[in-house]
Amino acid sequence: MKKVLLIMLLLPLMSRAQELYDIPEGAATRWISFENPTGAKGRGAMENKGGKGHPCDTLHAGGSKILADIQGAGIINRIWITISNRSPAALRSIRIEMYWDGATKPAVAVPLGDFFGVGLGRRLPFQNVFFSDPEGRSFNCNIPMPFNKRARIVLINEGTEKQALFYDVNLTTVKRHTKEILYFHAYWSSNAGAALGQDFSVLPKVSGKGRYLGANFGITTDKSYSDTWFGEGEVKMYLDGDTQFPTLAGTGTEDYIGTAWGQGVFAHMYQGCPIADKEKRQYAFYRYHIPDPVYFQSDCHVIIQPMGGGTTDQVRQLLKAGARLKPVSVSTEKEIVKLLEMPAPPSLESNTFPNGWVNFYRVDDYSATAYFYLDKPENGLPALAPLKVRLSGL
Repeated sequence: MKKVLLIMLLLPLMSRAQELYDIPEGAATRWISFENPTGAKGRGAMENKGGKGHPCDTLHAGGSKILADIQGAGIINRIWITISNRSPAALRSIRIEMYWDGATKPAVAVPLGDFFGVGLGRRLPFQNVFFSDPEGRSFNCNIPMPFNKRARIVLINEGTEKQALFYDVNLTTVKRHTKEILYFHAYWSSNAGAALGQDFSVLPKVSGKGRYLGANFGITTDKSYSDTWFGEGEVKMYLDGDTQFPTLAGTGTEDYIGTAWGQGVFAHMYQGCPIADKEKRQYAFYRYHIPDPVYFQSDCHVIIQPMGGGTTDQVRQLLKAGARLKPVSVSTEKEIVKLLEMPAPPSLESNTFPNGWVNFYRVDDYSATAYFYLDKPENGLPALAPLKVRLSGL
């Protein structure tokens, strides 16, 4: 029995080791950068007789740069980028777009900073399974991105300043994929103009077969709620025909990213909170579903509830000061009072309102970047929000 258990434990490690010394038939390695913009064999570092002739270029204000335009089949394995101005406004003003197999609409259209793992247009050292920023000055992504016929990656600068741009795209080319592939997609959204009690769609409904990889979130809490807790909202995933109620439901915001009783700074492999800035009222956090995959066969829709909590006295004071809020439940010493199931719930100002921890809808500034695979190169989601919306709340 012990021998069997040992083999079972070693199998995943043996599989990974096998991949390291296996060379897939017909595979070739290519790096694309300004030193070899096509990635062609034997065509790298040709300028200045090989003496670092073209390590970077300029991304002008209002301009764009094609980072890669690859013909044939392959897999993008890694993307590294750095730019000269990494201010929050710049990181929201530059967007990265990716197109697969000749599609006319991008599978990825996301602000640069948000795409690379941290929201709110802020950079800092961190590392997780998909993204890293060793010293707060660079952007690294190692999500595998397969394609059958063509891959195109573009940067567009909608800002007012030019940028010095360095990058490389590392890929494996193959003659053809031996199995059906799923295409990589990413979607950025915000809750600009949201009503009280309105769920925030991290990933609006997408149709097709695929896998939801997870998301990074950015929240700037509204000052009208003072320093009360923002993170009572649950993450919910509606899969394969779910309508009124989801198949997957969490228990709270910090619970979803694996911590509890509040949310401080940490960065782990699959979950983390790189930013918990109480002074600026900003929080950035992520969760990636690698050990706990989320598959869907026909459709997927992911939301989070903008909901906070506080004691009855605290919430009364907020309401009195003019904060927009709606109590939904109260945890007392004896029970959870479900206000939304009551025909006539007591008013918060009433003496009959329960005393305890009050969960309440609130309106904070939410944004998120969702990552997923889909069985087609276009996803049918709305276009990226205009720059004015992306800069709001920074």
